[in-house]
Formats: sequence, structure tokens, C-alpha cells
Amino acid sequence: MMPIKTFVSERRAANLLAQIRWRDGVYCPRCRAESVIRYGSYRVFQRYLCKDCDRTFNDQTGTVFEHSAVALRKWFLAVYTYIRFNTSLRQLDVEIDVSYKTIYRRVQRFLRALDAPQFHLEGPVEIDEFYVKAGRKGRERDGPSRSRALSTRGRGTYTEDKPPVFILTDRGSGDRYVIPAKAATESTIRLLLAHRKQESLTVYTDGFRAYDPLDEDDAFTREYVVHGDGEYVDGDVHVNTCESHASLARRWLSPHRGVSKDRLTPYLRAFQLRREVFRKPGEKALKTILETAL
Repeated sequence: MMPIKTFVSERRAANLLAQIRWRDGVYCPRCRAESVIRYGSYRVFQRYLCKDCDRTFNDQTGTVFEHSAVALRKWFLAVYTYIRFNTSLRQLDVEIDVSYKTIYRRVQRFLRALDAPQFHLEGPVEIDEFYVKAGRKGRERDGPSRSRALSTRGRGTYTEDKPPVFILTDRGSGDRYVIPAKAATESTIRLLLAHRKQESLTVYTDGFRAYDPLDEDDAFTREYVVHGDGEYVDGDVHVNTCESHASLARRWLSPHRGVSKDRLTPYLRAFQLRREVFRKPGEKALKTILETAL
């Protein structure tokens, strides 16, 4: 159920921000000192005074929500519906009555605050890749406008405006990861699989030749299916989970009508976060979303 009360009360939103922001204790966002005291209020937010640097701050200072005339409850509604329901920014413009440019800048700031996924593979691991047509959007200074790679077919690279996105499914832990890359090469694959808990890792792939060097490496036990020969499942050997997750990632990118390749990583991190809160109730989902950016 959606946390409606938080979205209609500015004080509730401020209390939730303080609860999450200072979950490990109040500290000065400038000098990181913990010797702070309450020092009045700023609108509905608690104000503090740092006894070390003698500066004041409030619950919003140093967060992605600071320096905004828009109500905090509206930003909470925006990030919640964006992550939970993949609402387009144009639709948010209508829903919270804030200009598109303002929403775009704030949402981009929120996306940049999301941390890269930290993973340690237990195995066995499925790995597969898909390609996104993502060039440079808008008009570049002293350069051509809009390069979208719409005519490019097959595999591509970042420089060709069709970057690969790797999907890793860890069957041991049940976790799934979506990681964009510059190119689908052996070095990239080895870098992704280096984060493992065991010396020898079982890896399931398709017949793409970039995975072939894993056959000669004692650190990996590679098993694969060749889709070109009509082979998709051989016992436990398949990459169907990765392909299913890739279809969800494509659907996630679709409402945003083409994402610039320079901003592809933050959008996919938002998709990763969406999968984490997929089956959580509204209040818990909102807290998880905010914790990742605060």
C-alpha cells in the first residue's frame, strides 16, 4: 500500500527524512564532527549547530533534497513513483505540478546518488548481455545534434552508440545484477566475474565467442548452450534467467524515450533499486529508496 500520509504531510516527510538521515547519529555534514546541538528550526526541519566549526545546518543539508523550494513530500512522491512504478518525468510534471526541467534536474541528482551494486558471487552464475541503442541526446556544442545509432544492427560498443549491458544471475544467492559496459570483451567479462567468493566458479553462458577464453582458465568451469544451433536449455545449463531480466530492463528504459549513453548507468541503477523494493510494502519500500541516496 502506498504511504499516502507521508505524501500529504510535510511534517511527516520531514520526520521520515530525519529518521533515515541520522540513523547512525547526528553529525555535521561539513566537518563530520558529532558534537552538535539542536539550534531551533528551519520551516518543518530541525536545525543544528556544530560546536566544532560553529556552522548551522538542518535535516536537508547535504542531501539530494536541499536547496529546493518544492515541498519535500512532493519529492518523496516523485522518487517513490519513479522507482516503484517507472513513472515518466513528463507524467510527474503533471502529478506534482512542478516543471519538467526542475523534476529532471532533481531526479538526475537522485540517480547520481545511487551507489554501484556491491556483489560477491557464490555461484553458479549465469551471464549474458544485451545492447542498448543509446547515443548522445540533444545538441552538443560545436558538434552534430542527436546521434542515436538507430540504424546499427547486431552487437555494438559504447563508441558506436550501442553499449552492451551485462546481466549476472547468481543462483547461489538469488541476486541479479545489471551492469553497463564499454564493450563486450574478455577483459570486461573477467572483471565482472572477479568478484567471487570461491576460487573456482561455475559459469553458464551462451555461445558468444567473448566467453571462450574462460574454457582455458582453471578459475572457471564454463558450460554453455549455442542458441544458433537451436539449443537453449541443457539440464541446468541455460541463460534464461538473464534473458528474462534483460527484457525487464528494456521495458524499464522504454518509457523514457531513449536514454543518453552518458546517463545509462544511473537509469540502470534505478532499475536495480526497483527490483530490490518490488515486493516490499509501501512504507518499507519508501524507506529503502531513501536510504540508498542518503
